[in-house]
Amino acid sequence: MEHVSFFFFAWFLTFVPSIALAEKDVYQFSPVFNCVPGGGNFTANSAFADNLYGLVSSLSSLKPEAYGFYNLSSGDSSGERAYAIGMCRREVTRDDCLRCIQNAGRNLAEQCPWRKQPVVWYTHCMFRYSNRTLYGRKETAPAKIFIAGRNISLSANKDEFDRLQLELMDKLKGIAAAGGPNRKYAQGSGPGVAGYPKFYGSAHCTPDLSEQDCNDCLLFGFENIPRCCDGQIGLRWLAPSCSFRFETGRFYEFDADLEPDPPAASAARTGKSRGGSKVFIVIVIAIVLVALFAMSLCLVLKWKKNKSVGRVKENEFSDSLLVNFETLKEATDNFSPENELGRGGFGSVYKGVFSGGQEIAVKRLSCTSGQGDVEFKNEILLLAKLQHRNLVRLLGFCIEGQERILVYEFIKNASLDNFIFDVEKRHLLDWRLRYKMIGGVARGLLYLHEDSRYRIIHRDLKASNILLDQEMNPKIADFGLAKLFDTDQTSTNRFTSRIAGTYGYMAPEYALHGQLSVKTDVFSYGVLLIEIITGKRNSNGLSNDDVDRENLLSWVWRSWKEDTILRVIDPSLTTGSRNEILKCIHIGLLCVQESSATRPTMDSVALMLNSDSYTLPTPSRPAFVLESDMLKNVSSSTEPLLMSSNDDVTISVLSPR
Repeated sequence: MEHVSFFFFAWFLTFVPSIALAEKDVYQFSPVFNCVPGGGNFTANSAFADNLYGLVSSLSSLKPEAYGFYNLSSGDSSGERAYAIGMCRREVTRDDCLRCIQNAGRNLAEQCPWRKQPVVWYTHCMFRYSNRTLYGRKETAPAKIFIAGRNISLSANKDEFDRLQLELMDKLKGIAAAGGPNRKYAQGSGPGVAGYPKFYGSAHCTPDLSEQDCNDCLLFGFENIPRCCDGQIGLRWLAPSCSFRFETGRFYEFDADLEPDPPAASAARTGKSRGGSKVFIVIVIAIVLVALFAMSLCLVLKWKKNKSVGRVKENEFSDSLLVNFETLKEATDNFSPENELGRGGFGSVYKGVFSGGQEIAVKRLSCTSGQGDVEFKNEILLLAKLQHRNLVRLLGFCIEGQERILVYEFIKNASLDNFIFDVEKRHLLDWRLRYKMIGGVARGLLYLHEDSRYRIIHRDLKASNILLDQEMNPKIADFGLAKLFDTDQTSTNRFTSRIAGTYGYMAPEYALHGQLSVKTDVFSYGVLLIEIITGKRNSNGLSNDDVDRENLLSWVWRSWKEDTILRVIDPSLTTGSRNEILKCIHIGLLCVQESSATRPTMDSVALMLNSDSYTLPTPSRPAFVLESDMLKNVSSSTEPLLMSSNDDVTISVLSPR
């Protein structure tokens, strides 16, 4: 049967054209988020919050759409529904489009918390959601405009430039507006002027618009050109419902190089051959149906087999991680105080040795998880599958009665705080080692946030949760534990009333309001980065005998503003590139900015650290939160592009990177 289905499948594939992948446009821009303050707000416990969370969660299960357009909704008529629309540029492949839409949707909800009608533009896609119906509704605001930053040369005829530009764009507007219900897009070229022999353009509307609305949307954008982009040799105009682009060089792929649309149904032939054609069509359909049936039968049988095998493998994986309680008692000498390595917010850690000589770290959890054995076991199995060189590896677990115990690899050099805050030991950490730690922690966090199969927010990143192996490679510990014990964070929101963290490392929106996102960890990372460079704790100010006990972030920020930033560098750092050190301080300040929306993602942080050509934005004021304010809400761990804005339109100079 498998051989038969393979034959039909191979025969069927011969009718599918090969796909030509579009080249990446050399002009790219960072995501542009517009939270649309005038669109209204929502609260954490509202029906819209539940529906929005459901909508964003559903993005991961979407299948690629043939035409790069997504129309989504979540909720029923009993509450405020959530609606969303996403669209990709024409040259973006279906798989890349889906990834862009998924990232845009998740990040938009994090960047614009509480906002009902935000929108984001990525280089390759647009995504927005709302509490009102979006489908078929023309929206021209807010708008984003990118310009080349270069005007036409003085030798060019400006009037002729404007005339031919409008002539080309008007032609493309008509073609795009006349497009069908699947795609309203046009691209093409036209004659240019002296110095610019050819003009190129594209026009794009969301396909849910009527022909008239698409025409009006693009026309509205064209009418803005004299006010924003007069004489520019290149520009992009982006609105929620439409967009267009004009360049003096070709930027789009030829039609032959684009991923083809699904084939349209062929028209029936006329004349004497009509009867023969019908017979041929019936035969082809019958063959295809037989092939599909054979394929389906094989796939069902294979799925059942894989499901059975998968269940066996999952059980084998679970059994391989389960450790007997008596074995752990023996390994730790009955959890002897002499073997205790430390005590944290989730319990005590003991050194242990298995009978075979393998050294382990045993974390005996002290708080109640609020989960049953099955749920706790499933969470641990997920964490055990997270494998990265900068994460402490989970080796096993134990569930017996009220005992909840985790078994980790043993890291010999203890934690970073034992080195960086020790007057003698921090001399062992030259800039090469510190920079390796800064980069390693960034890579570990990036894996947790973006690259693993599950998005994990650490919540309690700090120096004592960074362990150092024999080569002084950093390994993040305690990731995923906060979620095990947070019964207040429901599946319908990203907020929690149980704030588990450490004063000095917590982002203000998390400490004061329970608002949780990947930017919570970014803030903690920024604090950690600054501590590594200064050798000082954020909670301790400048020194123990400092009269004012100024907050570390406040001191570093003031030094930055007063151009005395070199004084914050740890005096024991006598070697290393000063420019590299200053760049890391700059990145640290970007990570601890007061607004979570202005903090970079860990993806951006990794790029900043590894690129010498990346232009860092100017940091804004860090978050200064009084400890007394935080302690009201915190259960603290005991372990020691030139842009100008004008209302709804922003204009940026876009450069190739």
